[in-house]
Amino acid sequence: MSLLPSLSQLHDPDAFLRRHLGPDAAEQQAMLDVLGVASRTELIEQTVPPGIRFNRPLALPPALDEQAALERLRGYAEQNQRWTSLIGMGYHGTRTPTVILRNVLENPGWYTAYTPYQPEIAQGRLEALLNYQQMVIDLTGLDLANASLLDEATAAGEAMALAKRVAKSRSNRFFADEHCHPQTLSVLQTRAEGFGFELVVDSLDNLDKHEVFGALLHYPNTHGGVHDLRPAIQHLHSQQAIACVAADLLSLLLL
Repeated sequence: MSLLPSLSQLHDPDAFLRRHLGPDAAEQQAMLDVLGVASRTELIEQTVPPGIRFNRPLALPPALDEQAALERLRGYAEQNQRWTSLIGMGYHGTRTPTVILRNVLENPGWYTAYTPYQPEIAQGRLEALLNYQQMVIDLTGLDLANASLLDEATAAGEAMALAKRVAKSRSNRFFADEHCHPQTLSVLQTRAEGFGFELVVDSLDNLDKHEVFGALLHYPNTHGGVHDLRPAIQHLHSQQAIACVAADLLSLLLL
């Protein structure tokens, strides 16, 4: 009689489950010893009132091994239906060149060079953000760049607040091009109310009719229109006001 295990005996789908979910048996026993109980059942009996306990086993399917789990996940992913998005307003698909995907987004050098806990892994993320900010400086010609804000609308609200703090204009009015994205205008309105600013949403052609401490311009605007913003920016500077521009980064390369 062979003492070697059969393939069916070696197949243990629970091993994949235990690798990802919860502490192992030794860790569980150590915690139970600290709590002074002999088993998880005894722990539940001491902590969960009998009236709310579920007194029969859960009707769960058997565990999957790693290959079966991946096949199941691929099956779920294949159920997604990919449609062409026509919503516009800043929401559009993008293409990531393979060289960037492999050498930046999928490069293990951003995290394997650090010890496996969050503060050190974050150093790799911070280095990637530093490179991104340097790219923005190169594209815009600005002296500083920051990547700590979540989206364009939030950044626009912060730009408005910053403009008020640094502008020499005594106006309490902020101008926003009516062709900015609607979600950006909504956030600006909310932030302006909190700060006590007057928000003017108007055509860019009417900018010279308003005395403002700053203005938000869009390039390209929410309808895809591309306009030369230099006259508007020069007018704002002549009023000692601050010009804020929400720009698509690729537009700075192509337009």
